[in-house]
Amino acid sequence: MNLDRRSFLKISAIVGGSFALGLYDVPFGVAQGRGRFAPPPVEPRAFVRIAPDGIVTIIAKNPEGGQGVKTHLPMLIAEELDIDWKDVKVEQADGNAKLYGFQFLGGSTATPMNWDPLRRVGAAWRQMLVSAAATAWGVPESECTTKAGRVLHAASGRSAGYGELVAKAAALTPPALDSVKLKKASEYSIIGTSRKGVDNHAVVTGEPIFGIDVEVPGMLHAVLHKCPVFGGKVKTANTEEIAKMPGVRKVIVVDGTLVDDKVLPLNPGLEPGVAILADTWWQAQSARVSLKVEWDFGPGASQSSAGFAQQAADALKQPFGQVVGGYGDVDTALKSASKVLEATYSYPFLPHNTLEPQGSTASFKDGKLELWSTTQDPASAARVTAKITGISEADVTVHMIRAGGSFGRRYVNDDDAEAAWLSKQAGRPVKITWSREDDMTHDNYRAAATIGLRAGLDAKGSVVAWRQHFVTFGDGKRTPFDAGADPHEFPAGYAPAYQLGMSNSIPLGIRTGPLRAPGANGRAFVLQSFLDELAFAAGRDPLDLQIELLSRPPASGYEFQPQNPFGGTNPERLRGVLETVAEMSSWRKRKKGKGRGMGIAAFFCHMSYFAQVADVSVDAQSRITVHQIWAAGDVGSHVINPRAAENQAFGGIIDGLSQMAQEITLAKGEVEQDNFDKQPLLRMPQVPKIEIQFRRTEFSPTGLGEPMLPPVIPAVTNAVFAATGRRIRTLPLKRSGFAFA
Repeated sequence: MNLDRRSFLKISAIVGGSFALGLYDVPFGVAQGRGRFAPPPVEPRAFVRIAPDGIVTIIAKNPEGGQGVKTHLPMLIAEELDIDWKDVKVEQADGNAKLYGFQFLGGSTATPMNWDPLRRVGAAWRQMLVSAAATAWGVPESECTTKAGRVLHAASGRSAGYGELVAKAAALTPPALDSVKLKKASEYSIIGTSRKGVDNHAVVTGEPIFGIDVEVPGMLHAVLHKCPVFGGKVKTANTEEIAKMPGVRKVIVVDGTLVDDKVLPLNPGLEPGVAILADTWWQAQSARVSLKVEWDFGPGASQSSAGFAQQAADALKQPFGQVVGGYGDVDTALKSASKVLEATYSYPFLPHNTLEPQGSTASFKDGKLELWSTTQDPASAARVTAKITGISEADVTVHMIRAGGSFGRRYVNDDDAEAAWLSKQAGRPVKITWSREDDMTHDNYRAAATIGLRAGLDAKGSVVAWRQHFVTFGDGKRTPFDAGADPHEFPAGYAPAYQLGMSNSIPLGIRTGPLRAPGANGRAFVLQSFLDELAFAAGRDPLDLQIELLSRPPASGYEFQPQNPFGGTNPERLRGVLETVAEMSSWRKRKKGKGRGMGIAAFFCHMSYFAQVADVSVDAQSRITVHQIWAAGDVGSHVINPRAAENQAFGGIIDGLSQMAQEITLAKGEVEQDNFDKQPLLRMPQVPKIEIQFRRTEFSPTGLGEPMLPPVIPAVTNAVFAATGRRIRTLPLKRSGFAFA
């Protein structure tokens, strides 16, 4: 994905009384800087159909996993098209890069990538419809206006609905999209207004719209019993006995096929195991209970969480394996510091815990594959399944089905690979559905890490030096997916001397991958907690310490890169959300008492800025009650769908609180947690009061799926310290002697 590429839209082919607009490539807009990318020409993609009765069908281009993108992206087109939202129908696109450009669920990218292009789709349509009406009436276009799906000519009193004009509009030469006139923000009637999700009624009434609901004529149901140690293979299995059980149609020993050849594959392709295909899923799952497999566990069986912890502790005693980033003379600054603090933090592997476990449906026939998938990345699903089945990607059709939660898990297409390969072997459609145990023990986990920190303060309590040693997994050169360090994260750039080193020589048998707010969901806990430690050591308010750092000019040797959406922290924006949340929570007037405290934290994540304050109490048994969370966010100039944005923020905060109690541990290479009884989720009575406020700034709008999650964790741990004087440096909470009440 090239973050600097530019894009634009064009109008494309006209088909039978309706017409379509094109979107080509999609820019991130200017998430950090000011101004606008100039879009170059690209190929057409069809997005909108206008029917003769005036009903507008808008194609939702991206996968929907509960984040609301199926509603808020069509809102952008509808706004500039100037159509009444009640006259809009939304249709889910299939995976098709030639038509729709980059289709992806993840990274909070939907809004920044589509804000400008999709509005221009609507504006271009509006201009063509005005041109058609003006030509028919013999009046200047400048005298025509639009409102709620009609073109109006006030001087003559004439008007026409879009459906009446569509055929004539289709025959016109499309406008240059970089020149179409966009509405002023003051004219918006859809953007910035709360709209119900287009699938809400179907969800709450139980209509079959999720991946687990897919039914294809003649399909078999499948389960794949994989080795409990990642990478292990089948030596022997009682397949003949299983094949005779009720409803079982086929039993297949799967040798496995690797797709991504990396240190640890993000997309493992087809893992080894024993597949059972039956008439119903319950028959397949019931037969699985009688399955007896002798495994060759492989080298992964020697790995354990205890072993990882010891290797990390040993690595911290050694020099960095490599320097990831830095500037200034850290050694000299530390030697001259009035006070030097050291601490070691760690956080665990985490699962995704999607409500709907992994699953996919595939039909392989005559060298072509049809896939019904909840993937976050349909292009990747096509690539993986094409490789698994030995066909061209062009021969794969990916139907994007609504997912019951994603959080990064469905970026990996192992379930698609299984369904596709089994369909080819069976000669008929196959639907594979993972059990919860499959889902939790064969996830691509958030990577664990151990971080050693050392920082210096001068006599006034200001930070003069910062050094951190990030210990993670890998072969010394390469690091598993999303297990690395980020040299741009605050306080990088604002500490006068800074160094980030990494050691990545711990072998890892399980695989890692993106989990909501990838990387930041662990590193924010470390960085913001240590800043709180420094403030306490300096006898200062932690808010004042952060404001002071953010008020400095960037350190010599560091340059903020506004042209790169991920190229560092904009100090004005981070300071802005800190000041806003401080005001919301009456931070300056907070009460300090034994057993109750407030904590503050902020972070830049996925192009957006969030600061949060937590109010907690801790009882004599070290049980934590989170009473309230205040959150201030800067996601740019507009919040497209306020109701959905608020829901996303609530969900991210609650998700972050849940993560504080969770972990994945290994013993003899096997994951020890296999269901929710061993993996607690926050219960409704534990959910605090949450107050959200968005700051409107002049930057291009950005996303909300990730950025509210990272700061809630250090806000709570810092509040626990304020309440008890006990510092939480290791997660989950139980590792530090705490638990949620």
